[in-house]
Amino acid sequence: MANSLHTSSTVPRLGLGEQFLGLNSASDPSFRSLSFTSQFRSISLKSLESTRQLKSQGEISAVVRAQSGLDPMQVDISLSPRVNSVKPSKTVAITDQATALALAGVPVIRLAAGEPDFDTPAPIAEAGINAIREGYTRYTPNAGNLDIRQAICHKLKEENGISYTPDQILVSNGAKQSIVQAVLAVCSPGDEVIIPAPFWVSYPEMARLADATPVILPTSISKNFLLDPKLLESKLTEKSRLLILCSPSNPTGSVIPKRLLEEIAQVVAKHPRLLVLSDEIYEHIIYAPATHTSFASLPGMWERTLTVNGFSKAFAMTGWRLGYLAGPKHFVAACGKIQSQFTSGASSIAQKAAVAALGMGYAGGEAISTMVKAFKDRRDFLVKSFGELEGLKISEPQGAFYLFIDFSYYYGADVEGFGKIENSESLCRYLLDKGQVALVPGSAFGDDSCVRISYAASLTTLQAAVERIKKALVSLRPAVPV
Repeated sequence: MANSLHTSSTVPRLGLGEQFLGLNSASDPSFRSLSFTSQFRSISLKSLESTRQLKSQGEISAVVRAQSGLDPMQVDISLSPRVNSVKPSKTVAITDQATALALAGVPVIRLAAGEPDFDTPAPIAEAGINAIREGYTRYTPNAGNLDIRQAICHKLKEENGISYTPDQILVSNGAKQSIVQAVLAVCSPGDEVIIPAPFWVSYPEMARLADATPVILPTSISKNFLLDPKLLESKLTEKSRLLILCSPSNPTGSVIPKRLLEEIAQVVAKHPRLLVLSDEIYEHIIYAPATHTSFASLPGMWERTLTVNGFSKAFAMTGWRLGYLAGPKHFVAACGKIQSQFTSGASSIAQKAAVAALGMGYAGGEAISTMVKAFKDRRDFLVKSFGELEGLKISEPQGAFYLFIDFSYYYGADVEGFGKIENSESLCRYLLDKGQVALVPGSAFGDDSCVRISYAASLTTLQAAVERIKKALVSLRPAVPV
């Protein structure tokens, strides 16, 4: 018999705009309800209506009433404090909700996802298809097939100037898994994970999953969001265990120059406990004259660097789910131990496709350079278009496919029928409501003055999005001239 579940507390219903950005006025006293004035009010989506957040300082209990006639039974549905400390990924939530709106017929332009809009190159797709046809559909070794690990070693030697053996490579279900396993493997409760902001949304939450403390180091748009080595040095303590670097950066597109990496390495070298996780997933999406330098290639840094990369971004293989970790065997084996009890080996089919990807030539060959040229054209268009708007601050991205624009000039504006634009979240709700463009608030990345715009979309789509955003911003007047 089916059971009906009744919670012991009342959960408030959320408006569509609140659901879209994962907000809950009951759990966030600083939240001010802002009503939607557009056609979104009339939308009824099962996936949206089911979105709810339950938060409590103590245990949460529910009464399960069995229809068979048994007495009500109290069931403890409390969650682990570790899980309760973790915030859901806002980029994933917004992307899912924007997709749901589009499926409901709302003409939303989705610029929230960090996903190339290109198809996986044909040689890679064919390799995956052939793997299925030839029966490569069984479990692989936990660390990955030998051929993919050998190919990764060759790539890292030829392209990045760092040498590894296959037993120093761990292939996982995406670079995200590689990163979280590394954090879990090296961090102990009370350790500090040093994270420059703006940061990828998952870094602080991964630290919390390891019972470590994220320490956020702010950067400035006026300095292209680059980490100041002096600030880094001033924040390091005996508890500092892991420094996370992401270059090219998500969400800013900044590329850390080699000279700055060398200064950071000098600081790191003074602290024996401090390891570095170098997230290089966007390394091939880079715009001249910027160049990529692997942190592990710097003198004295190989022994303390965990290099993470993958195939999702440069090779347009997001759905294939394949990433990898390279580092000293001691650390890689520890990550492998976690993976063996967590997911085991990655997809056999994706691994065969990845071997083909790494065989397409230096930095992915012509297929990848064509994609990068398209990304650069889109970046140039957006930088020029938004540069024409009053009050915006822009740091031109040197890599990846994101613009991280300072929109704080418009904060404080009152909009009739909507309310006050107080921060990046309310601005994104406004742009969704008035412009039907889905963006990600900078607060998700640790900088509330900015909004992230993904240009992993066609130039035609971006042109339409810019027109909608410009039209929506015409109604805004900053409270105080800047």
